[in-house]
Amino acid sequence: MERPQSIIIMRRSMNKYFLVSLLLFSYSAVNAGNTFLQDAISDSHRSELNKKRDHFRHPLETLNFFEVERDMSVVEIWPGGKAWYTEILAPYLKEKGKLYAAHFSEDSQIPYFKKNRQKFNDKLNANPEIYGSVVTSVLQPPKTLEIAPKASVDRVLTFRNIHNWMKNGQADAVFNAMYTVLKPNGILGVVEHRAKVDSKQDPKALSGYVTEAYIIALAEKAGFKLLDKSEINSNANDTTDYIKGVWTLPPSLRLKEQDREKYLAIGESDRMTLKFIKK
Repeated sequence: MERPQSIIIMRRSMNKYFLVSLLLFSYSAVNAGNTFLQDAISDSHRSELNKKRDHFRHPLETLNFFEVERDMSVVEIWPGGKAWYTEILAPYLKEKGKLYAAHFSEDSQIPYFKKNRQKFNDKLNANPEIYGSVVTSVLQPPKTLEIAPKASVDRVLTFRNIHNWMKNGQADAVFNAMYTVLKPNGILGVVEHRAKVDSKQDPKALSGYVTEAYIIALAEKAGFKLLDKSEINSNANDTTDYIKGVWTLPPSLRLKEQDREKYLAIGESDRMTLKFIKK
């Protein structure tokens, strides 16, 4: 028996309505997450100096690319003294998630490490309402690598750190540590100063620049699989061939007043943004 045309039309309409409703729900859910993240980025607790770098670091786009959600457990590697990403991640994760800040040891014999850890502690202690839930762990390779409980976190994020580990022959150990703490299907997000694709990689990365291929190889050696790349943090004006390496560019400006305007016009370094998964 053929169905009446009116029933067919009604069912088609219902299917369309269901599909539209589903799309609207998904859109609303995504944008709700983005709203919480944007609120954390825009909030007055962030220092004005840190906010000025949003133009180069694209925190909203970067954290969305790494699929960081409010109810996740996240490790931020070496947040430094200014706690640039901690300012954003701590309030974003405070209600439903958990943030581990894998920092330098308070007892480090390296003055730079000790100073930056103290600055970080002071920042967190000055605003417990924002930072009171942050768990500070220690990443001091090669001895201290337990940055979070094994297979317990959804995301590990590292911003411009890998060249430091390469310089000290510690990259393999740290990549293994990051792999260890991630849950199966957890994601490692990497942002790093990017060397030209055809350049020969200095294994110690003394210029601060690293090729994408080198980092992908390090990650794969630890067991990760590359999921995706993004040009969110790219800068085509960066020639990567400076006297003082990447630190010639802002914010470091190692040459001080020499060609200052030239380097300010270039902006911060060209950066790769890579997303890996633990399988």
